[in-house]
Amino acid sequence: MARLPRFNIPGQTQHVIVRGNNREPIFYANEDYGFYLEKLEEACKKHQCDLHAYVLMTNHVHLLMTPQNKDSLSKAMQMIGRYYVQYFNYSYKRTGTLWEGRYKATLIDSEHYALICYRYIELNPVRANMVEHPSEYPWSSYMHNATGDENKLITPHPLYNELGKDTEQRTQAYRGLFNTMIEEKSIEEIRRSTNKAWVLGSDYFKEKIEKQINRPATPRARGGDRKSKKYRDEINRV
Repeated sequence: MARLPRFNIPGQTQHVIVRGNNREPIFYANEDYGFYLEKLEEACKKHQCDLHAYVLMTNHVHLLMTPQNKDSLSKAMQMIGRYYVQYFNYSYKRTGTLWEGRYKATLIDSEHYALICYRYIELNPVRANMVEHPSEYPWSSYMHNATGDENKLITPHPLYNELGKDTEQRTQAYRGLFNTMIEEKSIEEIRRSTNKAWVLGSDYFKEKIEKQINRPATPRARGGDRKSKKYRDEINRV
């Protein structure tokens, strides 16, 4: 089946996932995480992508980004991927592919999903039972967004800035968001939309995006057992 074209709309936020091939680890040591973040910062600056939230898991990465130009996101991801594969293969005396195909991304309706995606991303280590609270995981944007710790990678999303008039108010309000669990329905929507490269948002938002890019924003209705193991496995890939 032919690949659908990317959603390349400047100024529209996207949730991005990069996975290791066959779910193999892409990070082993602290130096690996540090190198990836270094190249992430360089790529975002060079190709004009605003990074709002991130988490580096053992075998995959989640990013919440807003590209400023049509090709900003794809060029940034290509740059990160190329540098990191070279570093990783050299460090661990290996050859061949590291990534599971292309990065996956969903364009999101920021008004309804931006802050949910912030939480979804930074709660990944908690859902994976690696830590009890996101503040305990060192390789995410949580400490910056929730406490104001300096992090040069992060550009606040406009909706994050609306949480308060200053850093203290914003971080306090942001921490408060984590007192409520994300609805399972929302988690499923984020996973499915990102894995399938569909738009995440209201029907009105999806229709607006379809008119802009002249491609479907949602899958066409079709038969199939949505409760099948294959379906559940697909949507549950974090």
